[in-house]
This record gives sequence, C-alpha cells and structure tokens, in this order.
Amino acid sequence: MVLDSTRVINGTYGYVYHDGTWLTNIKSAEANVEITKEEIKRAGTRWTAHKVTGLSGTGTISGYKVTSEFVERIGKIADDSQGTFITELILKLEDPESYGAYRVRLKGVTFDKIPLMHFEVGAIVEEELPFNFTGYELLDKITAE
Repeated sequence: MVLDSTRVINGTYGYVYHDGTWLTNIKSAEANVEITKEEIKRAGTRWTAHKVTGLSGTGTISGYKVTSEFVERIGKIADDSQGTFITELILKLEDPESYGAYRVRLKGVTFDKIPLMHFEVGAIVEEELPFNFTGYELLDKITAE
C-alpha cells in the first residue's frame, strides 16, 4: 500500500496544555522515555543480552516569552519553606487531515532550571524549559482507518 501523504501529521497542529489551559506561546515540545538496561553476559554465547532495569522520562517545551508564570511556579523551590513545583502536561497532535488526534498526559513533571532572563537586542525573546517526568498515559491514539 502506498503512503497517503495527506495523512502525515503536520506539527503546526501541536498543542501543550497545562492545568487545562492551552499554552499558546509554545512552539515546540518533545517528550521521551529512556529505557535503562544492564548488560547480561551469558555462558555459551558471545551475544550480550540486556535486562531492562528502569525508565526515565525527559522532555522540553520551547516557545515565546509572554509571561513570568513558569519562572514564578518553578522558582518557588528557591524559597526554603516551599517544595518543588510538580505538575502535569498534556501534549497533543491534531492535524485535521490525519487519522485522528494523539494526546499524551505526562505525570510528575518537574523542571530542570529556572529561566530567569534571556534576551538578545532586536530578537524575539524565547525560552526553553527542559523537564523530567515520572509517568505517562496515552489519552488518544492514532490508528489508520
């Protein structure tokens, strides 16, 4: 069967939601789960096998600087009387020509840095927020009709 190019998903229709609100300033998002493995040496073969021993979720959202909301939320960790900002994000792809929407809920999201200030004269200000997460759930899946 030949690939129907109209069904290829266009990233223009990607969305990030936080607390049910679409973060309209986000222009790219990525989330991955790294599978940690240990090597297992076995008698009678030169082949090394692998045993899965853990999972680690990482990601990044990047976009235009519009407010200081995330600086404030992530930055509460700098106050010794406050705890870590832990949240959830929902990432969504929904190209109207695709076979449907794809949504992933990221659980236990914690950010890796507090983006206090970054700018360049004559340029639009953007910020990058790398994060870790401790679980995910596929909310909507895409399957060919």
